[in-house]
Amino acid sequence: MALARAALPVLAILVFAGFTFVIIAAAGATLGYDYEAYARAAQRLLDGLPLYDPAVDLAGGFAIYLYPPPFAVAFAPFVLLGDPAGLYAWTALLIGSAVAAVALMPVSMSLRWTMLLLAGLSWPLLYSFKLGQVGPILVLLFVLGWRWLDRPVALGATIAVGALVKVQPALLGGWALLTGRPRAAAVAAVGVAIVVVVTLPLVGVAAWSDYVAILRTVSEPVTTPHNFTVGAVLYQAGVPADTAAIVQWAVVIGTLAVVVVAALRLSAEASFMVAVVATQLLSPLLWDHYAAVLLVPTAWLLARGAWWAVVIPLATSLPLVPFVPAAVYPIAFLVALVAPFTVRRAEA
Repeated sequence: MALARAALPVLAILVFAGFTFVIIAAAGATLGYDYEAYARAAQRLLDGLPLYDPAVDLAGGFAIYLYPPPFAVAFAPFVLLGDPAGLYAWTALLIGSAVAAVALMPVSMSLRWTMLLLAGLSWPLLYSFKLGQVGPILVLLFVLGWRWLDRPVALGATIAVGALVKVQPALLGGWALLTGRPRAAAVAAVGVAIVVVVTLPLVGVAAWSDYVAILRTVSEPVTTPHNFTVGAVLYQAGVPADTAAIVQWAVVIGTLAVVVVAALRLSAEASFMVAVVATQLLSPLLWDHYAAVLLVPTAWLLARGAWWAVVIPLATSLPLVPFVPAAVYPIAFLVALVAPFTVRRAEA
């Protein structure tokens, strides 16, 4: 046992660094697939062109920008670095965010090393590095929110930044209200409002109406290819679209109900983990790399003795990717959504 504890840090570092290097080195021309969407949007902003392409009618295509307008403003410095420096800097930021998230988890040191090992095995996280996707930043923000649950300004700031990077974390503002944290919700709302107002002269009013319009166009949770919502997985398995859509709406309503019940009945940390999972599960587009955020509730569960929770990230680990069915992704999210209820007694 002592030898295993001593070897864990070395193994965790080797696995995380090794798989990260292999994934990025083998990416070739596909490195930075999502980075290109961010960079081209920022370049259009710098050139005075519209941020969004009104011709886009399907998510997942190359260089399609589907993020809030202020994020394009924040991304401009990477564009100004030029290619490939901007891509390398952004990739380094994502990797650094993942490492920082693990290092800042409010758990024991040995569990942090375990989480670094699981992160190094996580296909969703490694895939985020390859794509240049914002997932690792959200993981870091969720960890910071976890640490700062009782610091309204700091917690509200993490919610605001998350909502400005990718709109789904705005759900945590509702969670904050349900759990008696109105100051955090107010800080988040005011923070978003300030950023929107400050960046409005740069992006223009039309960018926001275009953003809402394009989200309405591409947010098809059942028939979008390569999507991993419950409805989409059922549809891909041959279930009629109408039936799959009914199931998908049931999942959405059920998820919202679970968030409300958790906020009212569970501890702050437990309900926060439920809400974190829900931010992604409620998204009409649930890509496989979204599952990187499940590292956060996994760490919380493991810290409370629920060692079975290692199955959540291991089910979508790199070695198993060629063998697991598409259904493993929504199942992993659903398990993580309800798992905090299983440790309620320990939290009471």
